[in-house]
Amino acid sequence: MDLRQLEIVQAIAETGSFTGAGRKLRVSQSAISRQILLLEEELNETIFQRVGRRIRITPAGDALLKLSHRVFGDIKETITVIGESQQTLSGTLRLAGGMTVCMYVFPALLQEYRRQHSGIEVKLITGTSVRLLGEIRSGAADLGFITLPVSEPELVTVPAMEEEMLLVAHPSHPLAKKKKIVPQDLAQEPFVLFEAVSNSRRVVDAFFLKAGIEPRIVMETENVEILKALVRSEMGVTIIPYQAVAREVRSRQLFCARISGEKLVRHTGWVYQRSNKVPRMVDEMFKAYERILPRLDLSPKGRFPHLKNES
Repeated sequence: MDLRQLEIVQAIAETGSFTGAGRKLRVSQSAISRQILLLEEELNETIFQRVGRRIRITPAGDALLKLSHRVFGDIKETITVIGESQQTLSGTLRLAGGMTVCMYVFPALLQEYRRQHSGIEVKLITGTSVRLLGEIRSGAADLGFITLPVSEPELVTVPAMEEEMLLVAHPSHPLAKKKKIVPQDLAQEPFVLFEAVSNSRRVVDAFFLKAGIEPRIVMETENVEILKALVRSEMGVTIIPYQAVAREVRSRQLFCARISGEKLVRHTGWVYQRSNKVPRMVDEMFKAYERILPRLDLSPKGRFPHLKNES
């Protein structure tokens, strides 16, 4: 058996006749018949049955047809991969992400990506997770970096990042003076939080439910910069990812703490449409992210005097 014979089986199945296959492959009908006869003799199986003027494929022929699709599909994909590896990437990649990742992950990520692939133009799309998933489903975005979980069968989800979420308050807040903050210390505090529809908020709500706290919420927004501004103006306290507040905590503009006995973690991952092959420009984005991941402030490192409840 060789590739030419598989190509002939495929052509007969597609055209419905030996004559049609000959025209498609630009060979004589006798040459088509000869190759099928040789294949049947080799396998000791009938591949096509003649029923009047029609051709019917047998189970053995159907197995060969499926094999031909796999083989020629693999050949095409391999040629594409080899061709892509020899080419300088160019084009446009539409990348979707929430505000926090756009501000604290994407700058370093895109700098690293462009260092390797200057010919690709990256366009950013931001918004709520609901909106971003819609953009990915419709094809308006090629790739998303979105807070998990995402449960949509037509989309592929690849977990990529775990961020610790910490209590954040003004440095003069009474909580900043406490040696240890327990959940019940938060029962009467005013909170400014992410919106209730977000996966980030679900992490916080799960903590409140477990601790038996009914939070007093005075403001909800998906804009993490607004949340920090409200904390600085002493309107309330918040619970947000550490990397969004790491700089202000180091400069002592804001106070952060772990809640005793709790570790709140937000998971973020890559989301894209399911397909047979991940485009090379998308795969290169994954590689760029792995290179910059060690530089991200996902959780406090070392022992900082401003970070309470490190144990």
